[in-house]
Amino acid sequence: MTLSSYYIGQTEVTQALWKAVMNDNPSLLKGDKLPVENVSWDDCQTFITKLNQLTGENFRLPTEAEWEYAARGGKNNKGYKYAGSNNIGNVAWYASNSGAKTHEVATKQPNELGIYDMSGNVYEWCQDWYGDYSSSSQTNPTGASTGFGHVYRGGSWGNFAGYCRSSYRFSDGPAFRRDLLGLRLAL
Repeated sequence: MTLSSYYIGQTEVTQALWKAVMNDNPSLLKGDKLPVENVSWDDCQTFITKLNQLTGENFRLPTEAEWEYAARGGKNNKGYKYAGSNNIGNVAWYASNSGAKTHEVATKQPNELGIYDMSGNVYEWCQDWYGDYSSSSQTNPTGASTGFGHVYRGGSWGNFAGYCRSSYRFSDGPAFRRDLLGLRLAL
C-alpha cells in the first residue's frame, strides 16, 4: 500500500471544537477538552462540511488506511500492539482504567508520531465503507465502494484491551451513534 502525503489530527475532535462549529454538543459526558462522542458518521459529515465552510480548508475523515498508518507510527513504527506502546495503560483510556467515562484528550503518552489517543478514549470514524482488504498493491486505498456500515477504529473507554489494538476494525451504519464513538480529522 502506498499513501500520498496527508495530515491527521494530533487529537480527537474535542467538544469545544464541535460546539464552535455546530452550536450544540451531542456528547453524554460534557467537557470542552473531552473528545466529542455520541456522533454518527452522518453527523461527522455535516460537521466537516460546516468546518470547511468556516475555514476554507478541505478537512475530512481519514481513510482506514491513513488511520492505521498513523496509529502504527508511520515510518517510525516500532511494531507496538497499541498506538505507541505494548503497555496499553501508557497510551489508552480503556475499560480497566477509564472509570467508565471519556477523559481529556492528550493525557496519555502519544505514539511514535506524536499523535494521542489512537488506542482508547473513543472510537474514531473513518471515511471508508467496511469491506475486505484487497490483496493487490494499491495507492491511496479507499475501501469498499458500497456497504452497510462505515469503519471505525481505535477502541474506547468501554473496551477491553484486545479491542484497542491498532489492527482491530469495527463498523456500523452511517446513522449509528454511541457514547463510545467520535472522530479525528484528516486534511
